[in-house]
Amino acid sequence: QVQLVESGGGDVQAGGSLKLSCTATGSVSEIYAMAWYRRAPGQARELVTIISSMYSVTYYADSVKGRFTISKDNATNTLYLQMNRLKPEDTAMYYCAASMAAATTPSYWGQGTQVTVSS
Repeated sequence: QVQLVESGGGDVQAGGSLKLSCTATGSVSEIYAMAWYRRAPGQARELVTIISSMYSVTYYADSVKGRFTISKDNATNTLYLQMNRLKPEDTAMYYCAASMAAATTPSYWGQGTQVTVSS
């Protein structure tokens, strides 16, 4: 079992920055990869970025590439998402997620943190 708790969401104007955090507890040594997803109102859930546990290999959705950065602190089991040059279309509920094996959908999800970007 893994528990995930996000923090750091909020309201920001377009062009601004926010940093999300996600602290993992439980069987964290068994996590294969961690990711950030988002869901905007009326839209499907979208994978934003993912980072593997072993070699920190990363992937970014085209919509955030060059603006968002995923990172992790293994000492504190914390995942981060640095979001720069935010756009109104980044407005969504952001979720931290953990996958326990390669090429699998996440098994564990956080409760979500709201990011609202105003123009």
